[in-house]
Amino acid sequence: MHVYAIALGSNRPHGRFGRPEAVVRAAAASLGEDITLLALSPIFATQAVGDRGRRFANAAATIETELDPPALLARLKRIERAFGRRRGKRWGTRVLDLDILLWSGGRWRSPRPRLVVPHPALGQRRFVLDPLIHVARDWPLAGTALTVAHARACLMAARPRD
Repeated sequence: MHVYAIALGSNRPHGRFGRPEAVVRAAAASLGEDITLLALSPIFATQAVGDRGRRFANAAATIETELDPPALLARLKRIERAFGRRRGKRWGTRVLDLDILLWSGGRWRSPRPRLVVPHPALGQRRFVLDPLIHVARDWPLAGTALTVAHARACLMAARPRD
């Protein structure tokens, strides 16, 4: 079995589930029978990156599954599509965004599907670290001496007003 930390985000309402916060909760509940939800963080309202305007509902979860990283990524992309996600502009509005942040195997890199774990921008994204610290505080970031808590503290020291 593998343990993963994943990010969940939404900044568009869904016709069935409603507001973005409810979309995030519904997505966490619909991961599948072969994925066990271990913990779900509180949902944070965060400013969108760039000039996209709409605030995001962001959360993080830890899960357990036998799926390897590419299979889990494929599952997450299917869930996004089932919730109405369509390919579009980078940093655009989206009903649902699911990303693999960390996994118990350490590092993973594959060209197809393009997948890098830990997520390359993890340490620079407060909207990811704020929820992640609630479910994976002491998880070490592969290839570094930092834990999630250390990474968030470093980011806060560098950019306290983000």
